[in-house]
Amino acid sequence: MNRTTLSLIAGVTALAAVTGFAALSAPDATGTDTAKAAAELPVERTSLLCPAPSTSDLAETTYTSFTPVTKGAASKGRAELRSATRESDEGGKKGQDDKPVLEPKEPGKPVSGDTSGGDSPALIGTAEGKFAPGWTVQETTEVAAGAGRGLQGVNCSAPDTEFWFPGASTADGRTDYVHLTNPDDSAAVVDIELYGKDGALESTVGEGITVAPQGDEPILLSTLTDAEETDLTVHVNVRSGRVGAAVQALDDELGGDWLAAATDPVGSLVLPGIPKDATSVRLIAFTPDDTDADLKVRLASPSGLITPAGHETLHVKAGMTTAVDLADVTRGEPGSLVLTPTDRAVPVVAAVQVMRGKAGSQETAFIPATRPVGTRATSVGNTGKGATLSLAAPGETAQVKVTASAGAEGGTAASETYTIKSGTTQDVDLPVPSGLKGTYALTVEPVSGGPVYASRTLAETQGGVPAFTVQTLPDDRGTVEVPEAEQDLSVLQK
Repeated sequence: MNRTTLSLIAGVTALAAVTGFAALSAPDATGTDTAKAAAELPVERTSLLCPAPSTSDLAETTYTSFTPVTKGAASKGRAELRSATRESDEGGKKGQDDKPVLEPKEPGKPVSGDTSGGDSPALIGTAEGKFAPGWTVQETTEVAAGAGRGLQGVNCSAPDTEFWFPGASTADGRTDYVHLTNPDDSAAVVDIELYGKDGALESTVGEGITVAPQGDEPILLSTLTDAEETDLTVHVNVRSGRVGAAVQALDDELGGDWLAAATDPVGSLVLPGIPKDATSVRLIAFTPDDTDADLKVRLASPSGLITPAGHETLHVKAGMTTAVDLADVTRGEPGSLVLTPTDRAVPVVAAVQVMRGKAGSQETAFIPATRPVGTRATSVGNTGKGATLSLAAPGETAQVKVTASAGAEGGTAASETYTIKSGTTQDVDLPVPSGLKGTYALTVEPVSGGPVYASRTLAETQGGVPAFTVQTLPDDRGTVEVPEAEQDLSVLQK
């Protein structure tokens, strides 16, 4: 038996291990591929990484986990969040043998856990079987005073090898960290590049950063450069291994929040769910391309697409971070920024820094450009009051089904279907579970029409400060496409 035959048999076996059954066929004589359309199957394993929440002794952090009930998912499985290793752990082993910080009991019902103080570690999460499809974990922290005071929230993210963060800063009064978490048993090596208004900032300190196996590493941006830059784009590139990454942006006067990674550089972007009472909106954009980008700037409002006066277009110089103040662009209505090329499409990343409140009692949050909802998106940690869901349909009109789960401590699920008109953003009236006790989860599922973009805002008043945090809701990646094919063992004889 020759090597080609062995390789083909190995390929058939590997595919069968993933799907349970696999059959292959070659294209027919006319050149038409006879393979069937790909099937959507529930994922069987999901990894999530939660950054260390805070160094403040006044921090109060809640973790909430939820897996939507998914048709075709396995009947068994488990999910858990465990502490990452810290350098101070004896022998680098402490934390890995501890009991799970959070361990969900069943899909369809959220579960929460709390921690306090500034010593809480990063968490490494794994879900398998029935808990894997669409598994979502939210980390929400209340900080009563000091830098970053207010509400900070972040969706625990999947490990990857590249991240973009437009909106970071090393300006006076800002303390920004890049948190890196390694889920694997071998070390990861990471490069961090910084781009300001004049281009790349010189730094050798950001090269070859080692993140220990199953460990976390917070990197203070001001230790990577002497430059004080109001607007920075941070590029995290993983040389070996994989990590989770998020930027914690803390301001001495204006509160702070987590800056999640923006969607990968593309020509057109949507930044959904700017709160209707935003008092300041700052757009930060960057292109890694060697060509300048020219973007048309529009706001998808409840009544349709409008062009902000004086900010019709944005010119982004190649390799340089560009920022523009849009002031109170929403003018009392919810909105989403829609960025499209004026001519030639050039890949761009972008985010907005949003502020609520008046001078002396302001709070900050960030909204990065994000992917559309896709098949389904999931949001957790919602409360009976203070949660807002924004849905945007920048293209065609769309119908969207929103389901509120049972509460973590009781209640009955409820759902509603909404129509989002073309070119608009709507803050929808959320379905609230009857008899709600504890937090609940939301699942967002487009039913028909064009792409939908979504974000969820949590808000509460803390000592007169309008504290808030915003999380975008891209597809929760609960399913994966697996191609179907027909069996044709005759190819083994060729």
